[in-house]
Amino acid sequence: MRLHFAPITAAGVALHPISRFHPRLNIDTLRPYIGILGVLLGAIMSTLGSRVTSFGLADLRGGLHLSFDEGAWMTTSFGLGQMLVGVSCPYLGVIFGVRRVLLLGIILLFVASLLAPFSPNLNAFLAMQFMAGVGSGTFIPLTISFIVRSLPARLVVYGIAVYAMNSELSQNVAASLEGWYSDNFSWRWITWQYCGMLPLMFACVWYGIPRENIKTDLLRHLDWPGLAYAGLGFCLLYAGLDQGNRLDWTSNGLVNGLLISGGLVTTAFVIRELWVTRQPFLNLRILMRHHLVLILLLLAGFRFIILSTAYIIPTYLQSVQNFRELQVGAVLLWIALPQLAIMLPLGYILQRVDGRWVLAIGSALVGIACLMASQLTSDWATDNFLASQVLQALGQSFALTALIVLAVQAINPTDALTIGALLQLSRLFGGEIGTAFMQTFVRIREQVHSNLIGLHVDSLAGLTADRLATYRNAVGAHTSDLAVASARATSLLASAVSKQAAVLSFIDGFLAAAAGAFLCLLLTSVLPGPEKSPAAT
Repeated sequence: MRLHFAPITAAGVALHPISRFHPRLNIDTLRPYIGILGVLLGAIMSTLGSRVTSFGLADLRGGLHLSFDEGAWMTTSFGLGQMLVGVSCPYLGVIFGVRRVLLLGIILLFVASLLAPFSPNLNAFLAMQFMAGVGSGTFIPLTISFIVRSLPARLVVYGIAVYAMNSELSQNVAASLEGWYSDNFSWRWITWQYCGMLPLMFACVWYGIPRENIKTDLLRHLDWPGLAYAGLGFCLLYAGLDQGNRLDWTSNGLVNGLLISGGLVTTAFVIRELWVTRQPFLNLRILMRHHLVLILLLLAGFRFIILSTAYIIPTYLQSVQNFRELQVGAVLLWIALPQLAIMLPLGYILQRVDGRWVLAIGSALVGIACLMASQLTSDWATDNFLASQVLQALGQSFALTALIVLAVQAINPTDALTIGALLQLSRLFGGEIGTAFMQTFVRIREQVHSNLIGLHVDSLAGLTADRLATYRNAVGAHTSDLAVASARATSLLASAVSKQAAVLSFIDGFLAAAAGAFLCLLLTSVLPGPEKSPAAT
């Protein structure tokens, strides 16, 4: 295994001479396994935070006495915290050490989660959400660094499999957790849930991750303008994407301002990192190596697909079948549970099989699963989703794990922290774009289908008259007023049209996700074979 290019970031320059001698944990001791458990808990909580909050928005708004529009900023503030710290983690990890940064992130998340339910107003709660995002945002980028640079070589691929598994597991148990908290405890446990796991994670990180020396001299070489451009630009873009569907995109000045200003600042960041500074904040030149940009695009694409389908199924069950969160969770658990069963076998396979084949199989399985789900009807409930969701769970596990293995194999270990940041950016932006696109796409398609179905509802047609008469007879058992019965019958007919339009829009959503999966399969076919890095063998 060889280094591909000398690092050019200040952090890379500092780590380059010692990269080959970075101490690895001993496979015969407990420390590497406890370290894996610690970073796994962190990765799970990082993803779980926004998902549980999304499912529990109604409970949170009720508990804090907030309006719909005010509550919409809860998940945005959490994501902004993750985005801001995600781009800072490469230097934080190098300067202070992975262990110290993770421990600080744990403390921040614990304090924010504990205090958030006691917030006296919206601004206080949003501040706690932002602080929780900052704390949890350190977990995922620094996990890659720990896996690549510190685990015994034989455990690296298994560590990556555990890392990749967290996304599916955590986001698909979120609905069950939120429903269980609401039914058995209170809305406050939506944030308090982390307070039980964080002490265990703290102990695992304290013992399982080695202590590193503080390198404060690197602060003199830090590209402060690049850091400011990256943090500000990415946060503005994220906020614009997160609020775009609610505020109707270009029809709203706030969304326009967020997206345009975010695009301009991000452009300034890219220009500075590539052409202006000699030691950039993030080494964007590594995107030219071994088609790493293709790998990051594929990761963003799969996050797009994952969160698209993760939006469609709960929304269908809630809007068409009137399921509550606990009932929705029973469906989503079938995506989460297979992750646990195939995690270790997948690591074994990836040690012996070209990751591109595993990625291709995963892409194909996800595409087939989305096509199976596109057979949706208004009668579908829990059992009808079972086959397609188990298949999709397997496909997503194969694809995401193989993608991260390919990314690790394509990098110099001294760039592991930069790659962790880029993976976090791809993950956050891919998921946010997927959610924003699918929300807007389904909404527009529902309007189209509602209009088309409505055109075929002829008030003078015999079928329409028979349907209205059936509704009037049913309603007539509860009222003697013919005008009221007729009005309610018309309302029931409109609801039936709306229900069928919603089902058709969800079918279109699954077809769009299937198209995205097969596009990922096409990109996989042009992905070159990786050159193994020191961490991957």
